[in-house]
Amino acid sequence: MRIEILPCLSDNYAYLLVDDASRSAIVVDPSEAEPVSAALAAHGLSLAAIWCTHHHPDHVGGVPALAMEWPGVPVIGGVHDMENRRIDGQTIVADDSMSAFGLPVRVLSVPGHTLGATAFLVDGALFTGDTLFLGGCGRVFEGTMPQMRASLEALGALAPETRVYCGHEYTVKNLEFAAHVEPGSKVVESALAAARAKRERGEPTVPGTLAQERATNPFLRASEPSVAARAKELGAASGSPDDVFTTIREAKNKF
Repeated sequence: MRIEILPCLSDNYAYLLVDDASRSAIVVDPSEAEPVSAALAAHGLSLAAIWCTHHHPDHVGGVPALAMEWPGVPVIGGVHDMENRRIDGQTIVADDSMSAFGLPVRVLSVPGHTLGATAFLVDGALFTGDTLFLGGCGRVFEGTMPQMRASLEALGALAPETRVYCGHEYTVKNLEFAAHVEPGSKVVESALAAARAKRERGEPTVPGTLAQERATNPFLRASEPSVAARAKELGAASGSPDDVFTTIREAKNKF
């Protein structure tokens, strides 16, 4: 299986999981149909499934058109989104019985950004939608701050070599905030320089690795003394991981 990155809208990413042997592909988070259809046609691929990390239109806007183009294609998303009919055309609830071209898929419920947020892990590639970004995390719209922190903690506990494919190209801005939280971090400084260089060359910053995220992403580092100290300066009520996380997430909202 190989992965193709499909830029969509202004800063979204959809992903094609391609099986060259069967000439078929799975698409993750098609915010619009046209880039997906164009990539399938260019490579002579059929569409085997649509995976959705959550219901926001900039992640599922292309689902109806793709489902019309490929009748009967499975549309797979989280249980909360299925129960509440939040993804137009969803046909299947994601679970660990899934596979991708014979490869097992691990499904993680990661509420916080939305209540139905779901991540997919296959062949060392983690598709996180708007829960975990490179250098950051999504806003907490529907869940609670403790829910979001717990979801990120679950993702961060996966193997360090896991490759992270997130929903948006926010890496430079996220790492600028990470440098604001941990201004003395040479690891953050180096990651920010590398991300800026990639963007200047017109390249995506995805994928990253969980090892890099653990070293640079303040939202995976709420238990670190340096992050807790910065959160205290920013008004954290205590040094608990939930208070630290809440304080830095609210600070990022204003950054």
